[in-house]
Amino acid sequence: MANKLSKKLLDVLVCPKCKGNLKYEQAKSRLTCKKCNLSYRVEEGIPIMLIEEAEKI
Repeated sequence: MANKLSKKLLDVLVCPKCKGNLKYEQAKSRLTCKKCNLSYRVEEGIPIMLIEEAEKI
């Protein structure tokens, strides 16, 4: 599973826009912020945490 993120990494990651909590959706390979309604994709186990690369949900 190339897109699996470690619990240790998930514990420190926050939304780069609002600094809120992120929910990891492994099946969709993304991290989502419910506060900002944005999702950040995970490519080969690396979260792409750029606001300009985020998708609205």
